[in-house]
Amino acid sequence: MCSLIGAFLSDSYWGRYLTCAVFQLILVSGLVLVSVSSWFFLIKPDGCGDGELACVPTSSAGVAVFYLAIYLVAFGYGGHQPSIATFGADQFDESKPKEKKSKAAYFSYFYFALNFGSLFSNTLLVYFEDQGKWTLGFLLSLGSAVLALVSFLFGTPGYQHVKPCGNPLPRVAQVFVASVKKWNVIPAKADELYEVEGPESAIKGSRKILHSDDFEFLDKAATVTEDDLCHQKNPWRLCTISQVEEAKCVLKMLPIWLCTIIYSVVFTQMASLFVEQGDVMNSYVGKFHLPAASMSAFDICSVLVCTGIYRQILVPLAGRLSGNTRGLTELQRMGIGLIIGMLAMFAAGATEIERLRHVTEGEKASSLSIFWQIPQYVLVGASEVFMYVGQLEFFNGQAPDGIKSLGSSLCMASISLGNYVSSMLVNMVMKITTTGGRPGWIPDDLNTGHIDRFYFLIAALTALDFVIYLFCANWYKPITIDDSHKGIEMENQEDDVITGV
Repeated sequence: MCSLIGAFLSDSYWGRYLTCAVFQLILVSGLVLVSVSSWFFLIKPDGCGDGELACVPTSSAGVAVFYLAIYLVAFGYGGHQPSIATFGADQFDESKPKEKKSKAAYFSYFYFALNFGSLFSNTLLVYFEDQGKWTLGFLLSLGSAVLALVSFLFGTPGYQHVKPCGNPLPRVAQVFVASVKKWNVIPAKADELYEVEGPESAIKGSRKILHSDDFEFLDKAATVTEDDLCHQKNPWRLCTISQVEEAKCVLKMLPIWLCTIIYSVVFTQMASLFVEQGDVMNSYVGKFHLPAASMSAFDICSVLVCTGIYRQILVPLAGRLSGNTRGLTELQRMGIGLIIGMLAMFAAGATEIERLRHVTEGEKASSLSIFWQIPQYVLVGASEVFMYVGQLEFFNGQAPDGIKSLGSSLCMASISLGNYVSSMLVNMVMKITTTGGRPGWIPDDLNTGHIDRFYFLIAALTALDFVIYLFCANWYKPITIDDSHKGIEMENQEDDVITGV
């Protein structure tokens, strides 16, 4: 939920640049504390935590510093992630066809860069962790974060900045309050609804949004009554069309967003059950032990390869077939992502069935090679290219100017809620399947359980979610921005942005 806080500050008060800088500083501070606390308080004696040598209990102060550090890391990372995605998109001028086309590719390469960095953390850092070299791993993370911050600040003179548009919460609330106050008023025709004169919207720094026929009840907020004419304009009684459409947009995006949460449950398995499954498989390549967590490198490689295939092959091909130069629409890609995610769960379930067949009684690990997990990781990676990149493009593109960062943060919030829903599912399944003294589907000893059934359950839920998603995607109508005038003032000086906050 830190992403929502960062997005709110970015859209409302600080602007994208300042939000990115502040939260990256918080991230660096957290990593400094993590490194220091692990060095001086936690990793005692040296080399402990490798699965063989246990660390001695630490002091309460050391634990407190460590928890403070990881909360700072979470707050800093979550806070700047949606803002930096949107800030990057701000650098493209959509009024220029070439830059508009480049912006369409930007989110793919943004996600590509995220995964390229993850490739090192999921291989090199996991290796250090497996060897008990925790402090070294934290220091490498700190060095990467410092390098990223310096690189970001280095580009300051050339950035384009979008001024914050003010707190969106009162604006949205005003629409609902005004609509309720006028509950007995018949909504006016589209050309009779209230809007400010001139090229700019009443929402500071935001372009005007053209009227849509959805949620007609909310049009009452922009319907001018005799009371509105007789009294000074009150935003809690009379709102502009753009303000009403901003509220409508939030309502229209919510069903699409809710449908993405189940996909995030699929994605979450990669860092939880996939790893547990890999831990009880044959993970040796000769004499080298491959950490189960390192298998996520196949997911990352899949993302990197599929991003290139999508941008260089599928987009041109789909463009020629559909006539849409952008290839598949964002909603189509998200739907494809759901289907591939469902297939990943089927693959994981099939692997588990095969793993159980190779279990020798009395042995903890199956003799089945851990590389049988490759298909499920590759499928999850391929689904990410369609789902998460599609989400970033969709929510950023469809969110009005005043809540662009909030749109990007919805993707991060979906991942977070996916973790919660996954935990809830595990608890529910274990409560149901452990009745009568049974070990349940996901016991501590996976050889006595059936996580294959849990995978198939998630696949079934994803299939159901896909059906619901089809209805939501078919119902959704995109917002229409009035581009006859450019209502966002782009500035080239950082100082102008900061002084305008």
